[in-house]
Amino acid sequence: MTQTLAKISLFLGITLVFISCDAVKNVPENKYLLTKNTVIIDTTVSNNAKTKSLLYQHPNNKILKIPFSLYFYNLANPTPDSTFNKWLYKKPNREKRMINFYSKKQLDRIDSSYVGFNKWIQKAGNKPVVIDNQKIKKTLDRLERYYASFGWFNTKADYEIEKSENKRAEITYTVKRFSPYNIGTIEKQIDSPVVDSLFQLTKSNSFIVKGKQYASNDFNAERERINFQLRNSGLFYFDQSYINFEADSVKTNHNVNIVYQISDRKIRGEDSIHTEPFKVHYVNKVTIITDYNYGNRKNVIKDSASFDGYQLYSYEKLEFFPKAITDAIAISPGKIFRDLERSQTYNQISDLKIFKYPKISYIEDPSDTTGTGLIATVLLTPRKKYSLGVDFDAFTSTIQQFGIGFKASFTIRNVFKRAEILDITAKGRVGASKDAGDSNSRFFNNSDVGADMKLTFPRIIFPFKTENFIPKFMSPSTSATVGFTNQNNIGLDRQNINLIYNYRWKPKKARTNQLDLLNVQFVRNLNPENYYNVYTSSYNSLNQIAIDTGFGFEDDTEPLELSIPQETNEFIILALSDSGDLNINPQQQQEVLSIAERQKRLSENNLIFTTNYTWTKDNRENINDNTFYRLRWKVESAGALLKGIASTFDLDKDEFGNYIIGDVAFSQYVKFEAEYIKHWDFSKNNIIAFRSFAGIAIPYGNSNNIPFTRSYFAGGANDNRGWQAYDLGPGSSGGILDFNEANFKLAFNGEYRFKLFGDFNGALFVDAGNIWNTLDNITDPAYTFTSFSDLKDIAVGSGFGLRYDFGFFVFRLDLGFKTYDPAYIEGERWFKDYNFGNAVYNIGINYPF
Repeated sequence: MTQTLAKISLFLGITLVFISCDAVKNVPENKYLLTKNTVIIDTTVSNNAKTKSLLYQHPNNKILKIPFSLYFYNLANPTPDSTFNKWLYKKPNREKRMINFYSKKQLDRIDSSYVGFNKWIQKAGNKPVVIDNQKIKKTLDRLERYYASFGWFNTKADYEIEKSENKRAEITYTVKRFSPYNIGTIEKQIDSPVVDSLFQLTKSNSFIVKGKQYASNDFNAERERINFQLRNSGLFYFDQSYINFEADSVKTNHNVNIVYQISDRKIRGEDSIHTEPFKVHYVNKVTIITDYNYGNRKNVIKDSASFDGYQLYSYEKLEFFPKAITDAIAISPGKIFRDLERSQTYNQISDLKIFKYPKISYIEDPSDTTGTGLIATVLLTPRKKYSLGVDFDAFTSTIQQFGIGFKASFTIRNVFKRAEILDITAKGRVGASKDAGDSNSRFFNNSDVGADMKLTFPRIIFPFKTENFIPKFMSPSTSATVGFTNQNNIGLDRQNINLIYNYRWKPKKARTNQLDLLNVQFVRNLNPENYYNVYTSSYNSLNQIAIDTGFGFEDDTEPLELSIPQETNEFIILALSDSGDLNINPQQQQEVLSIAERQKRLSENNLIFTTNYTWTKDNRENINDNTFYRLRWKVESAGALLKGIASTFDLDKDEFGNYIIGDVAFSQYVKFEAEYIKHWDFSKNNIIAFRSFAGIAIPYGNSNNIPFTRSYFAGGANDNRGWQAYDLGPGSSGGILDFNEANFKLAFNGEYRFKLFGDFNGALFVDAGNIWNTLDNITDPAYTFTSFSDLKDIAVGSGFGLRYDFGFFVFRLDLGFKTYDPAYIEGERWFKDYNFGNAVYNIGINYPF
């Protein structure tokens, strides 16, 4: 290990010396490459990201203190045109020979390709940042203005350039702030009485407070606060331009005296402007056009309806029941104008997924003699009633290292004229996963085909009214889903039937609630007799015990092998009996029992009847927002209702004393999960991402273990990348089984993502976690979690990755190393297999978290 690290260090050192000589090849004479910025605020060196962002020039991006993107840029020829021509005409007959050999057109293509390739290198890399005195002066001005905006009005900024050899230099900026100014007296000049009254109601919420240090951001926030308050208190014609602040800092002893100035409404006439006090406006009417488009805007209305004060119109036959539309309209007739209701209407209409983005406008009601009435008009453009979609998908999962999927979906909108959506989907996938039954299997060694039908209602469908605690602004919906899947993925092959009935609502923009009132899964294994052909480690252990205990093989030729499934079943029955026909000790008998119990669990059919609730908070604004967090927790209960029914009606039981429905013992357990994801964006595509996960499923009542499909796994491209999927754990057992799973999981992942060049990105990562058995029928100490001391079995993987961003997805290749392996005895767990020979190559699509 030491020799390997020494060789790598030597190689990197030689490479660094070689390329560092070339870093300034494109820096002009008497110019300097910027290598470092230092900002000193008063007497303290500042590492504040905001302060650093004020600088107009920054050194080239570095990874491990090496500016790879600059070196890549320097690989390009800065003048490829002249270089190619110089080479072409260096010898008198070269051009002629090239044309004869290729043709004039092909020679021009070679020229164009050479030029284009060099330009691509320059575009993918980063040109050297050469110190520019004009940009330094602009930086000084920006620094002074920035700190002045926070009350340091007399800030002075200066700089010093420290030059070194080989055209390199550092810049040190110094900022002297002196004494800050605070808010002094606060007065107001508000012309309209209604504005003054509304202002007084919430002035305690003001961002401008006497004695507080002056900050221009507070004035922007205060302007937005007042505008929001007034625009949602009926002042339709009000906007931020009416709000001004007069600030006086002359001879005020480092105080800034503030005067609020809010003028009357300005009304522009043909050739003059006059003012009048603001009034509170009311929405007299709400008009909804349900089938608007630009082409039919001048057509005659053919159908209409009135509902709950709303007027609905259609250029053709009205295709919706009125309530289906009005439930999504937050603007209410007869109430004061509120700008927030317009925003809520935009969101709620969009959430229906029936219409395109709506258009909402207000005009004064000409029939209102008070001049305070408004008519709101909502223009809705329906999406196509029928749509067909075809998708190809590349994916990874806990089980599958890489897969390709095909999906065809048929969507019918407004099925029952209440804005319902019916989705019918057919899907198929092929994937590459670990196949314990065949080490020489094809890359794509598993597949599944299936179909789903989902009906979504834009409201909560429940026997009782729910609007008091789930109002319509939360965009509530109800979905009913039925699905069927036929899988050929882990050797036993199985069929899945799913029935789901759930509710979904969003109390706030960043919060989502989902309640699966009914989530039923029936799993039928099609080839249970194939178990020992798939789970070869279990078979090998069983076969060795059969040999050691003197089992009478039908075929006694070497090597002795139990036939599947006849002799494997016979041997298990014999080994667990007290017949005395085998020379078996208690330890061997216990191992056979464990193998038999695992076989039963993984090959038996499952009926899983659950209710679960998921709470999610995600404050990410959009896909370009790389500073965000996501918190999710979930609680699930399975089998409690069925257990009550079975006990009440005394249903049949199997040989293990468990209640059965249709010859299948239903599962009973409770499950808790929590996940936290946090991203920090340090600018220039430098991102740190962190994920933590904890989950536990506790069997009880009708079950003493968790169904295979609801248990936890560790390892793989989206988990601990130092191990393949299913190879890690449980506990310190060493992943000796073919598909290792358990009912308790901890996972922690950290990743530093950075830009290399062009669309290539890199990553350094550390993954930690494991799975354990706890509170179930597994008793082996190596597998179980019984106390906090078992946290010593948390496995650690680390490594690096290369990613290519295609725009619509990211292709990911991660190389993971086993850094701390709990399979080894304590004291020998660190860096035991930390080498390329034992590395795990993970292929993934998009980021793991």
